Amino acid sequence: MGRGIAVAFAYAGHAVTMIDVKTRSTAQFATLEADALGEVRKTLASLARFGLLSEGGADAVIARVSVAPAQNMAAALTGAGIVFEGVPEMVDLKREVLAAASKCVDPEVIIASTTSTILVDDISGSVQRPERFLNVHWLNPAYLIPLVEISPGAVTDPAVIAQVKTLLEGIGKVPVVCAATPGFIVPRIQALAMNEAARMVEEGVASAEDIDKAIRYGFGFRYAVLGLLEFIDWGGGDILYYASRYLEGALGSDRYRAPEVISRNMRDGRIGMRTGAGFLDYSGLDVDAYREKRLAEMVELLRHFGLARPPVLDRD
Repeated sequence: MGRGIAVAFAYAGHAVTMIDVKTRSTAQFATLEADALGEVRKTLASLARFGLLSEGGADAVIARVSVAPAQNMAAALTGAGIVFEGVPEMVDLKREVLAAASKCVDPEVIIASTTSTILVDDISGSVQRPERFLNVHWLNPAYLIPLVEISPGAVTDPAVIAQVKTLLEGIGKVPVVCAATPGFIVPRIQALAMNEAARMVEEGVASAEDIDKAIRYGFGFRYAVLGLLEFIDWGGGDILYYASRYLEGALGSDRYRAPEVISRNMRDGRIGMRTGAGFLDYSGLDVDAYREKRLAEMVELLRHFGLARPPVLDRD
């Protein structure tokens, strides 16, 4: 993950130093350095093949990336604008690395963990001035996926959240803020979907190939344009409510039970677009124009997949 983040920032024009936190011999570090920079070069070569970078541009980007050994941590962190911790998901190790890093940088420098599982306040106590600390969760591959989840701690300064959002937007990312809860946003939804797909294979509902085809051309196709909550509003929360009740009974599992917020929205008349409000507010919005825009985006996806066919006008 650290190497992917390095590419994202270097690509956007920032100098990046990846710091090894494990003490190694000179030869061992040289091997690690070569491996890290080799992976960065390989990634940039891919971006060049995809048309996102010229060959000369790749040379310019890789020149912004360096690797420092553990014993040079203090020197490497001098003048750092922000520090991202990306060591393995072990609480004690993260606390140790965060404590060491926070001693090496100026007190106003933002420090962020990239943990995908550990709650921010389980490790924030190791950081000097924890108000400048938060979790910044990237999705792999970090240099391509736009979304980055920001999860502040109990004492994180709101100004720090705003600064990190601005920084991420400046390198072309799309940041969202979520509470410090297990799974954040994407991993929590993703785990449910992946487990359900695996369960359907286990139950013989469909082949793995057909389930994945259904996800690509149905589930994923729609949600590349519409957010999940936006889609509830699009069809109506009442549709989800009754579908959930049926699935819960038919499959004998409360994992399909709709949360209370769905029932509450129905009682309050917040059904979705057709009532002017659901999870989102559509008051004052030209709903027809809004739907047209979303449908046009789906047509563009059809073209992307090579599925936008011309009509058959003459059968003769």
